[in-house]
Amino acid sequence: MKKIDRMREKVSILPTSVYLSKMHDAGWSLVALEWEREVETSAQAEEQEAPSAAEEIPFGLRIASDCRHLEDDPLEMQTLKSLAEMIVQDVSFTSMADALNVREYRTRDGRPWTAAGVFKLTPRLIDVAPRVLSGAQWESRKKQLSRVTWNS
Repeated sequence: MKKIDRMREKVSILPTSVYLSKMHDAGWSLVALEWEREVETSAQAEEQEAPSAAEEIPFGLRIASDCRHLEDDPLEMQTLKSLAEMIVQDVSFTSMADALNVREYRTRDGRPWTAAGVFKLTPRLIDVAPRVLSGAQWESRKKQLSRVTWNS
């Protein structure tokens, strides 16, 4: 079985036909050329481009199969629903993390939840709460939760 050997060279001057012939005679095939250049950009264009390149996908969403929009991630949305319910019940962040771990929910990188991880997720929970805490299912669940004794 043959394997393919690849080599990438940094180019400081344009290769000559003699160099290309020498490489070809040594058994190498030219498979690609990569070109680059510096271009002037305005500060406004850089500001518009930079955030999208490094922007993280919000928890609870994933890239759709068509790669053109975001869609709900069912497991992450279930995690957010569980957290919303626990917040209504006035559960501590440590207890929330423990409950998620008992249910075997994991963070995006596959680690168990910690109180700090749950705390960092609260801004996202605030964003998604109107969707999570709406509908007939939540209305029936809210009636059950109203029986919870509140610490005041």
